[in-house]
Amino acid sequence: MLDWNPALYRRYEDERTRPAQELLARVPLSGAAHVVDLGCGPGNSTELLANRFPTAKVVGTDNSEAMLASARERLPQARFELSDIATWAPQDQAPDLIYANAALQWVPDHEQLIPRLFAALAPGGVLAIQMPDNREEPTHRLMRAVAAEAPWAEPIGDADRLRTLLLPLGGYYDLLAPAAARVDVWHTIYQHPMADAAAIVEWVRGTGLKPFVDRLPADLQASYLAEYERRVELAYPARTDGKRLLAFPRMFIVAQKKA
Repeated sequence: MLDWNPALYRRYEDERTRPAQELLARVPLSGAAHVVDLGCGPGNSTELLANRFPTAKVVGTDNSEAMLASARERLPQARFELSDIATWAPQDQAPDLIYANAALQWVPDHEQLIPRLFAALAPGGVLAIQMPDNREEPTHRLMRAVAAEAPWAEPIGDADRLRTLLLPLGGYYDLLAPAAARVDVWHTIYQHPMADAAAIVEWVRGTGLKPFVDRLPADLQASYLAEYERRVELAYPARTDGKRLLAFPRMFIVAQKKA
């Protein structure tokens, strides 16, 4: 997959940062010495962590050099490292907080990944996770539907493999509860007013649509996006003010290790 585009991601930064704020608000720590932001992107979530824990060593990790460059420019006092969440492990001290906002949905094998991350915490530490849960929303069903048709199907391949299948929310509770002091799980459906169908397409181009478009040669990208936008136009009717409401479900998991 081609590198991520920080500018495209930041175009809807306020909307993307709101879940990050709400996740952090439920983290039951009065202080922390070492905080890790897994999949930090352009640093918007890392900035929240640095403000919440001003004396902590804050480390952001991402697998995108472009995102890390943007994060370093935004937050020069933090440390940012190139890493793959699938194999990441703390290099020195165990973190008091491992925070992953809209990142783990790209990483497979959650049955092994989530317990491994939880085990890496310091005693009393917290694992805080937010993941989009929008696979069955029209935006994402239509990505797969268009990708299954000619002429896009062959270069895209199996669309179901382009994103990790999440567990049910209770599945994450069950993974963590036996070893945790407490586990807090919840589900929120955000409703984002969008100017038009093109704005919805622009939103998802920065994240979920990217793996589909990246697999297409340049001459097929435009036709795929045009057909996708046509179907999004039908799936999200205009409201009374002319805008479209983009429903965006997200799941949240906060688990604290025993002291």
